[in-house]
Amino acid sequence: MKRIIVGISGASGVIIGYRLLRALKEFAAVETHLVITSGARRNFALETDLSLAEICAQADVVHDEHNMAAAISSGSFITDGMIVAPCSMKTLAGIANGYAENLLLRAADVCLKEGRKVVLVPREMPLGKIHLRNLALAADAGCTIIPPMLTFYNAPSDLNDQIDHIIGKILRQFGWETQSFVAWRGVE
Repeated sequence: MKRIIVGISGASGVIIGYRLLRALKEFAAVETHLVITSGARRNFALETDLSLAEICAQADVVHDEHNMAAAISSGSFITDGMIVAPCSMKTLAGIANGYAENLLLRAADVCLKEGRKVVLVPREMPLGKIHLRNLALAADAGCTIIPPMLTFYNAPSDLNDQIDHIIGKILRQFGWETQSFVAWRGVE
């Protein structure tokens, strides 16, 4: 059984985190541990019609962001890593600078100290110098940065295709493939 932590922080684009959880449900051998920040809960209400129950139902285990004694707060609890999607600039700053004030940040800190993969999906535009500095710090600490950028080579027809592509890129970091991901096939 593989274990993955999914953090959804308070950046715009929380639908990416929800859709990521749905994609991970397709893998029977993957156990998901979810942490949703209060900012993310607010953004779900502002940006979607999804209830908290619908969101949490996509995860195997849901942890309260304030429970610093949760299993995922310890390196002795083995996981395959963590994905933060979307990753707010506040969350990025906490991860990049080791400021583990909540469970999402602590779980990322644990994954980094244990040498586990951490994938961040930062949502902000334009990026300021402080954001860029924190992205560089996070990358230097071992995080993989996957900004949710538009793609066109896969001939997307709508926003769902764009989100599927981003999720496909994220999951490939862990060696997992989804049927909805359209990879570049080259030109003959």
